Amino acid sequence: MFRALLTSRLQAAFTAAGIDLPEGFTPGVVIASDTRFGDYQSNAAMVLAKQLKTNPRALAEQIKAALQVEDLCEKITVDGPGFLNLTLSATALAERLSIIVKHAQVGVPQVEKPKTIVVDFSAPNIAKPMHVGHIRSTFIGDSLARVARFIGHKVITDNHVGDWGTQFGMIIHGWKTQLDQAKLKADPIHELVSVYKAVNAAAKADESVLEICKGELVKLQQGDAENLTIWKECVRLTLEQLEKVYGALDIKFDHYLGESFYNDALAPLVAEMLNQGIATISEGATVVFSDGSVKPESDPFLIRDKDEWKPAPCIIRKGDGGYLYATTDLATIDYRVKEWQADEIWYVVGAPQQLHFRQVFAAAQRRGITTKMTHIAFGSILGPDGKMFKTRSGETVGLLEVIDEAIERARAAADEKEQGLSDTEKDEIARIIGGGSVKYAELSQNRLTDYKFSWDKMLSLQGNTAPYLLNAYVRTRSIFRKLDGAVELTEDLAITEPAERALAMKLAQFAENAHDILDDHRPNLLANYLYELADTYHSFYEACHVLRSEGTARNTRLTLCEATGRVLKTGLGLLGIQTTERM
Repeated sequence: MFRALLTSRLQAAFTAAGIDLPEGFTPGVVIASDTRFGDYQSNAAMVLAKQLKTNPRALAEQIKAALQVEDLCEKITVDGPGFLNLTLSATALAERLSIIVKHAQVGVPQVEKPKTIVVDFSAPNIAKPMHVGHIRSTFIGDSLARVARFIGHKVITDNHVGDWGTQFGMIIHGWKTQLDQAKLKADPIHELVSVYKAVNAAAKADESVLEICKGELVKLQQGDAENLTIWKECVRLTLEQLEKVYGALDIKFDHYLGESFYNDALAPLVAEMLNQGIATISEGATVVFSDGSVKPESDPFLIRDKDEWKPAPCIIRKGDGGYLYATTDLATIDYRVKEWQADEIWYVVGAPQQLHFRQVFAAAQRRGITTKMTHIAFGSILGPDGKMFKTRSGETVGLLEVIDEAIERARAAADEKEQGLSDTEKDEIARIIGGGSVKYAELSQNRLTDYKFSWDKMLSLQGNTAPYLLNAYVRTRSIFRKLDGAVELTEDLAITEPAERALAMKLAQFAENAHDILDDHRPNLLANYLYELADTYHSFYEACHVLRSEGTARNTRLTLCEATGRVLKTGLGLLGIQTTERM
């Protein structure tokens, strides 16, 4: 990684120049904002000059004189008020290019200190279909897990399904009184949802029905054999359906430990928190109040009301003895820390749950948990009208329906082009493009912002889309299909043309990008990098003849094509997107 190497050399230059760095100041190098002046730059001299009250350009010149980068750079300049600009040599870029085409990890180094990271994402509810609202958690979580594994962390993915709760009283009552076995066999989830809706409507109209449902729930919680059997069948049928959805999306989980898994741990956990004085009884409920250890504006157990801070406690047991999500989440943290030895736990859950996780994390820390816990929040998916994405009838759009429609649209587009492909080949290409387009439309967005769902945009061959990137990959492979026989690339490389240099430079940045993604859990950094790479490759493809070139130039350009293909395939794979050799 050039950035890491240059940063290390820069820091050594400060020492060699006899410059004492203030505590907390670490000089760094970043990709140049204006490549006319260089490939990388540092404003360290400018920042430090203010603290040392000295001339920034003079300080930059002093650092430049001590900087040992002859093996990496062909030019170092001091520009503007004191920017250090560094231009990589063609030799260094060629060496990096050789590593990319030979290295199993396409030149991406492993982390120095691997961690055990638990990633909690997707989390649908039992007896309910996955819908468009699950897109963000599912795709973001899967991509982050892939990236973390790729750079060397031990990753454990856990789908914390909602398999326990008050809704099961209604589902069990409906199962006993309204279930259509034929419909259940044909489409289990649809029938369970229909039963739930019917009973829920009846309970709202007739309080006696609601009381019956409450009774069924109590029987389930007390271990009634019949109700447990019904509940287990609901879980089994839903998990079978979920596996079909995840299979279509090429997403796998190490565990499906739902809420019910932690039932037996809830009562002891609450008792322990009471004994430790972390929780207290308030108006019959067991709650966690602020302990005053942090400032009010940073305290999740306080809320500002006009000009005063008022308690906003976290309830872990209701007055009727029922437990809440916070209780289950605390028990889940205990399990992940004790059983899996988690160094970090990532929760890929929507932004509205921010307060919930702040309270749960704070309560866990007061219980002595030192594992780093992170809520990876995200915004909403909107329809073309800017409102929540729903069907015309107002129903939530099913996730599988979204994927199926994307595949159908991609198949229709394939039929419009005659490329000598069989129907089977077209079906497979449509599956890859359709599913990849939905994933990329999500992962190319900043996770914290809302975005509008657009079929036309996501399936376009132009712009920042999956088809555009896949087309760039296909172009890299078509070059080699046109050659007679196998091609053996050598290390005889000479990067001379501007388009060659631009592509080699962009390829070298993948090693940095792959690590940057996890700094703030932003898959869109990878998506945007791949788009820039595809754009740079297309420019290279138009500017430099590959097959008509000869000797070292031909080998260099073929190597650039091979490296681009490898990086695109790897990068798209980290987004959970498969590639195709033809389109």
